[in-house]
Amino acid sequence: MPVVEEYYDVAVVGAGHAGCEAALACARLGLETIIFTVSIESIAMMPCNPNIGGSSKGHLVREIDALGGQMGINIDKTFIQSKMLNKSKGPAVHSLRAQADKAAYSMEMRKTLENTDHLTVRQAEVSEIIVEDHQLRGVKTFSGAVYYCKAAVLCTGTYLNARCLYGDVVNHTGPNGLQAANHLTDSLVKNGIEMFRFKTGTPARMDKRTIDFSKMTEQFGDEKIVPFSFTTDPEDVQIDQVSCWLTYTNPETHRIIRENLERSPLFSGMIEGTGPRYCPSIEDKVVKFAEKDRHQVFIEPEGINTNEMYVGGMSSSLPEDVQYAMYRTVPGLEHAKIVRNAYAIEYDCINPRQLYPSLEFKEIHGLFSGGQFNGSSGYEEAAAQGLIAGINAAMKIKGREPLILDRSESYIGVLIDDLVTKDNHEPYRMMTSRAEYRLLLRQDNADLRLTKKGYEAGLISRERYERVVWKEKMIEEEIRRVESINIGANASVQSLLESFGSQPLNTGTGLAELIRRPELNYDMLAPIDPDRPELPDDVREQVNINIKYEGYIRRQIKQVKQFKKLENKKLPKNLDYDQVSGLRMEAQQKLNLYQPVSIGQASRISGVSPADISVLLVYLEQLHYKEKKANESVGQE
Repeated sequence: MPVVEEYYDVAVVGAGHAGCEAALACARLGLETIIFTVSIESIAMMPCNPNIGGSSKGHLVREIDALGGQMGINIDKTFIQSKMLNKSKGPAVHSLRAQADKAAYSMEMRKTLENTDHLTVRQAEVSEIIVEDHQLRGVKTFSGAVYYCKAAVLCTGTYLNARCLYGDVVNHTGPNGLQAANHLTDSLVKNGIEMFRFKTGTPARMDKRTIDFSKMTEQFGDEKIVPFSFTTDPEDVQIDQVSCWLTYTNPETHRIIRENLERSPLFSGMIEGTGPRYCPSIEDKVVKFAEKDRHQVFIEPEGINTNEMYVGGMSSSLPEDVQYAMYRTVPGLEHAKIVRNAYAIEYDCINPRQLYPSLEFKEIHGLFSGGQFNGSSGYEEAAAQGLIAGINAAMKIKGREPLILDRSESYIGVLIDDLVTKDNHEPYRMMTSRAEYRLLLRQDNADLRLTKKGYEAGLISRERYERVVWKEKMIEEEIRRVESINIGANASVQSLLESFGSQPLNTGTGLAELIRRPELNYDMLAPIDPDRPELPDDVREQVNINIKYEGYIRRQIKQVKQFKKLENKKLPKNLDYDQVSGLRMEAQQKLNLYQPVSIGQASRISGVSPADISVLLVYLEQLHYKEKKANESVGQE
């Protein structure tokens, strides 16, 4: 029987947020790319929360955009409400979040894929990877068709051997009742890939017409909307926004949940997978935070052209009758009708320690992976990994060095480093607290940090890169100008300071010193700075932050220099650490397992102590000394 055989440079398996970024990156870099999905309708689908961004996740979206990815552009075209979170705190934790029109978001991304040169979209289930001598050769679909390729990126999301559960109801489907991918796991295991079983969940969707919003607190978007993408004109996103709503659970809600815990597959043992610690179900919250008599519930629209409302904060796998009972105890939901039940979903994913920081498998050359398949959670984490995996698949084919971002450069670097160096026994979620250098890794300066890397990779145009260089120059020049200005203690200055509740001056001081006062900023002091140039909003923002937090920023830059020293000390590939004398047994086992690429990465592996790092540093010095002597000997001959 004839078999379909086709040839591509790259095959991307899965068209969720990771797969879309991976496929677009490869195609935009000129490689013939095919992306597979079990359903064309599921491209960039948002099966859980209807928003992009949020605390730390907004940083990831900005970084994706700075590198040349699509997520920021897509949400700017399809959002229905936008809000900058944590504005009362310092700039390191400011995070943009936008409510999405789910259907529009998916449709817009599908349109982008279908109109990208060098990219083919294919509805088919990939059931096998073809590997010869540790080298990926292609993929095979369930129909038997073979697609030979030089590299592949696995972005299977929550579809592998997926099953959805609530109460004693089990559906062997992927999210939103879509077809699961039931055959690829066996092929991966046969090729030596270690698999995990993880779980996540989602709340019910309610019919908007049956909700009493008068019992809830209305949540508005920002008056001035900030776009996600650095390429979006801010004027284009100043739209009429849709409201969200805040309500709370109560003791009656919690009583119903407690009385039915044994009927939850989460507590009955029916669920095998490990769930996300930082996105718990309402059952988990009630059990783990027994002292709390209420939890926040956000009612969020799923789009403009639907009445479905997402019940944020109340994901569950309780039986259908219990779901009705508990939801209807929440103020405003007393008569609510469920459109879709809440459910938990279990799926297969990999142990990410099998990956290099480039997201290529250590044991299968040319095979990359990204997203929830790597043991993470969230649309933004998935998209970030998909972009890096796609770029590095392209770099591999082009014979170029991989793009590896470290922890001092980006949240993406923190995300990937945590995945490949730590024991992850639950779905990984990005948080600002995970980033040691978060004052440097702000969402507002992602373009200044990463656009050059996107340009060098080939995803950023020269024009866009030069705009960032020009912006950087304007910031530096204005900071120098401000730091050279002295302000006298005259009447107009004292009056302005008094109007902002700031201490009057006893003597003259620098303009920069005034900006550093907590109650003041660069824009507030414009009236006493007559020579101040007209500058764009984003430039003024950077000038203010860099001056106001100069001492803290300088300290973190010093810390980064120390960090870089260890990152730059590279370890040999496939080193047998049993032969490194002085290492403790646990360290030998962990180092052999993870095969870190640098001393810095080795230092972050659980079970490797500072004493072990000292041993490795001595070993490297000895190794370099031997190499030097060997080279000198060759030179003399």
